[in-house]
Amino acid sequence: MTLTAEDRARRIKVLLFDVDGVLTDGQLYFLPEDGGKPGPDGRLHGMEFKGFTAHDGLGISIARLGGLRVGLITKRESATVAIRAQDLKLEFVYQGQSHKMKAVNEILKRAAITLDQIAYVGDDVIDLPVLRLCGLAIATANARPQAKAAAHYITPNPGGQGAGRDAIEFILAAQGKLDAAIEALLDADNPAAAIADIGTGKM
Repeated sequence: MTLTAEDRARRIKVLLFDVDGVLTDGQLYFLPEDGGKPGPDGRLHGMEFKGFTAHDGLGISIARLGGLRVGLITKRESATVAIRAQDLKLEFVYQGQSHKMKAVNEILKRAAITLDQIAYVGDDVIDLPVLRLCGLAIATANARPQAKAAAHYITPNPGGQGAGRDAIEFILAAQGKLDAAIEALLDADNPAAAIADIGTGKM
């Protein structure tokens, strides 16, 4: 029997995101240090920064209230991503992952789940090994054709413009938990909402 994307979404316990092109629009910005002059090691140094949408951030809170465990896996290593992951209180954070299934296999052990209980959101060919094996493969609207071909679901919005929120709402809606999770978030007297909430942006 062929499973629909909704069928697959009902099994999901852990939701994992790529970063560049998924939680961001894929643009990379660099601010050089020391006026662009090489440091003592002969290399140029600088700060990398990215833009994230608040819609995805609030979605992370909704995801947790809906019972999902959330994380990210990215090839690049960035202090900006580490800060955002801290702000979002992500449970699984793996940077510097050229072969992302290695991180997925670690997460499977840590979370005591199976591959069919993992959803992964990607946008490029580096994401294919995970997209081809996970329970629910999600590609963003701006994803490369190969990623879209491997996906069970394609988000209405592109990365950095709500694709992460699309993935969260699709899964929770399939599980019948979306409306309750939103109402729980809005309940000022609900202690679970405070626990699930993301940071206030104060670094």
